[in-house]
Amino acid sequence: MLRLTWWRFLDHRMALASAVVLIALVTLALAAPLIAGAMGLDANDVDLLGRFGPPSPSHPLGTDELGRDELLRLLHGGRVSLFAGLATAVLAALIGTCIGLPAGYFGGWLDSLLMRLTDSVIALPLLPLLIVMAAIDLGKLGLPPDIATAPDVSLYRIVVIIALVGWTTVARLVRGAALSLREREFVLAAIAQGAGPMRIMFRHILPNAISPIIVATTLSVGNIILLESVLSFLGLGIQPPIASWGNMLTNAQELIYEAPALAVYPGLAIFATVIAFNFLGDGLQDALDPKALSGST
Repeated sequence: MLRLTWWRFLDHRMALASAVVLIALVTLALAAPLIAGAMGLDANDVDLLGRFGPPSPSHPLGTDELGRDELLRLLHGGRVSLFAGLATAVLAALIGTCIGLPAGYFGGWLDSLLMRLTDSVIALPLLPLLIVMAAIDLGKLGLPPDIATAPDVSLYRIVVIIALVGWTTVARLVRGAALSLREREFVLAAIAQGAGPMRIMFRHILPNAISPIIVATTLSVGNIILLESVLSFLGLGIQPPIASWGNMLTNAQELIYEAPALAVYPGLAIFATVIAFNFLGDGLQDALDPKALSGST
């Protein structure tokens, strides 16, 4: 089965090309400290005498408005944006699975309650809600000042608030899969042998529902990166000095006529990453489609 899935994925040329692009982006982002060491530079080094420098051997993509190397800023921004997208997608998938699995397995009043909760979250206006949540002062929520003002807290806050509203698709998919699988023979046999609900849900139902979870998670990464970029562009996302593709666009918006390349590079990175994740999700959806797999066998 795995071999057949792999060959079906290889037949999807755009998904395969997207996987190569994403692997290259992740590799470059992870290697950012090594690249900075090889160049003898730091992404946050300010050189006001070298502002808006053109591409050169020492600065392959030139420098920004503070004389910082644009290539290193782009790579470090990729680390943050990719981490935010992947971590948020995984967290949202976990929340959606924990809600959809019991809803589909137990049914009844629990299903109605959890699905009404899901519908309520879906009905909320997404972007205004995220803007309000991102604008909340963490210090007023009782967090210690050193934590509320830590540089990394803006990244983790974005991950949490987007995950809190991004789990609904996975929850509905898992619920549908659980409704179908709970009537299958292997589940009925496990019940007859005395297996408890938790064992049945996580040992028998969840492994058989993993394909739609993987596909939904992959497809959501691109949308999450866009949401993070929008919030950072509005000044409510990842806060400087941490670089992300979104706040790099924010810094470049006032310099679009003076140095358009400062907006082009992060914009292209966001565009390529979102498109690649969407094509990868489409390829995984085709490769993991149980109807296609059963038809091939």
